[in-house]
Amino acid sequence: MTNAAENPLAALRPELREKEQPKKDPREKDERLLVEAAQRDPRCFGELYELHFHRVYGYAMKRLHSREEAEDVTSVVFHQALAKIKSYEWRGVPFSAWLIRIAANAIADRWKSAAHESADSVPDGINNDLKDANAEDAEQRVVLFQLVEGLPAEQQRVVVLRFVEQKSIREIAKEIRKTEGAVKQLQFRALQKLRAQMEGADA
Repeated sequence: MTNAAENPLAALRPELREKEQPKKDPREKDERLLVEAAQRDPRCFGELYELHFHRVYGYAMKRLHSREEAEDVTSVVFHQALAKIKSYEWRGVPFSAWLIRIAANAIADRWKSAAHESADSVPDGINNDLKDANAEDAEQRVVLFQLVEGLPAEQQRVVVLRFVEQKSIREIAKEIRKTEGAVKQLQFRALQKLRAQMEGADA
């Protein structure tokens, strides 16, 4: 017998359970239309830029702690996104997840470059340790984003909203039109799968 505490929907009447079924978010439809328009005509990409600029810039700023570097990375992200927009495939996940992955790669490249450039100013033994640490951290971030992209669409969306956009469980539940319990379950399964894959990659 299913425990109501484990499954909050179990105690609801059938007609109420039906209301908990996921519904298409109109914002998702609008964003998809913007992406498709940009794929047909690159001049339409400006709307996607306006919509996601602050999110990408904020992500870069939190990791680089430098306004100039964050601006550079943000510029790189949108240049690359525009260049690759025609090959982008819509999978029901926010377009920002793709942009953030490009940003993560760009930041990783900067860390690797910085690690190499520090060779002349730091003693060899210490420099090697720093270089290895920076490179390893950067590579793990890239691997993690690749693994997240391989998650089922709903789990991927929850991970992006929770850890990239840093939204609360309540905010996510409202946005994807699910119960907070369902969001927690999606998050748990996604993290469990990511942890297993990361451990397998390190083995």
